[in-house]
Amino acid sequence: MPVIFFIHSVYPNNNVLTYLVTMKTVFLIMFLMLISLGKAQLYFPPISGSAWETLAPQELNWCQDKIDSLYQYLDAQNTKAFLVLKDGKLVLEQYFNGHSQAASWYWASAGKTLTAFLVGIAQQEGFLNIENPTSTYLGTGWTSCSTAQEDAISVRHQLMMTSGLDDGVVNVSCTTPSCLQYLAPAGSRWAYHNGPYTLLDQVISNATGVTLNQYVNQKVKTPTGMTGSFIPLVDDMVFFSTARSMARFGLMVLNNGNWNGTQIMTDVDYFNQMVNTSQLLNNSYGYLWWLNGKPDFMVPGSQFIVPGSIMPNAPNDMFSGLGKDGQFLNVVPSQNLVLIRMGEEPNGSLVPFLLNDKIWEYMNALNCGSSSITPADSTSTTVFPNPSEDVVTILGVPIHARVCVTDATGRWIKDLTATSGKAVLNRDDFYAGTYFVHVLDANRSATIKRVVLR
Repeated sequence: MPVIFFIHSVYPNNNVLTYLVTMKTVFLIMFLMLISLGKAQLYFPPISGSAWETLAPQELNWCQDKIDSLYQYLDAQNTKAFLVLKDGKLVLEQYFNGHSQAASWYWASAGKTLTAFLVGIAQQEGFLNIENPTSTYLGTGWTSCSTAQEDAISVRHQLMMTSGLDDGVVNVSCTTPSCLQYLAPAGSRWAYHNGPYTLLDQVISNATGVTLNQYVNQKVKTPTGMTGSFIPLVDDMVFFSTARSMARFGLMVLNNGNWNGTQIMTDVDYFNQMVNTSQLLNNSYGYLWWLNGKPDFMVPGSQFIVPGSIMPNAPNDMFSGLGKDGQFLNVVPSQNLVLIRMGEEPNGSLVPFLLNDKIWEYMNALNCGSSSITPADSTSTTVFPNPSEDVVTILGVPIHARVCVTDATGRWIKDLTATSGKAVLNRDDFYAGTYFVHVLDANRSATIKRVVLR
């Protein structure tokens, strides 16, 4: 189907309103129309009320017994809310443990995606430039760095998690200058650091002249029908909303920043940078969004580069907001799909990507023609000796399985190489403490009982 533009030139003496059509505007319209032509038509729920069109799972060839298995798994993982949108319509919506459609829950670090979007809006409106030093908006002395070190940190570095500030301080969420200490040149080191991120809220507020909640109300909530607010919790600003509001935000982002014909994010360059690799240090990170399908990834609290996709069971083009306790906002452009999970998570991980990946394992099995998932049987894998002061051996590892070690907070520590059905955890590579061994392959995912190293 061809796209035809008619640009009619008029002059003031014609007594007709004159419109100046810039080339950038034309290219933006062409870009957005070409994208929409290649996608199935998206449905958008009304701005107000609870009406939301549904799509029967059977139309996607999803079997009810497999949906029930997914729900059983989600319930066992302390889930509060779970939603799946296909082409904007609700296919799955389930609430657990006393939660409800009207109940609010925290986004945790999944809310970073909303902050990233607001920064883009502020830039397109001319209030800020992400290439400017952060001190342009926070004033000098917002860190304990030298003036030259501080001036090298830009808003873009905050978005990419490459400020160079030390994430090894006692409180990584602290935003006072004494907590924001120089470690490396800005842009030279990726580290998941909440303090510099949280200060983006103040950057937005100072640049726009309104509070963060006023800005999100004007620019995102009003045009999309979202509800919710940023609430200060100790050192963090955390967004709380219903699961459906998170889904509304995901649907708007799925449609390239457009809500039902209203283009909210007009800065195409910023939007593309936001949901693609933003730097060369962590391929799986955009502007506060996690990216799937990349050759490697890094995780919070670690400088290790882990080979492979961060969530192998999920679609390669998925980009996600991932928050503590399993707050997930997953956007999959190739499938016109948005997946939302809110709740709690047993390990308390900052970015529980293993849980998200397991949910996608169940999602992949929903098709009536696919094989069902067999619940993981941790008894088939043996760990000994436990506790240990030396080497720990893991026996019964399936062929081609991935063996991953996390600490007690769920932070990834190391991948182990499995050969001949076993993997070895060398005591010399770890401090004394409690760890968890995860065995993952295409058919099963088991978290082995804790391993204590003395």
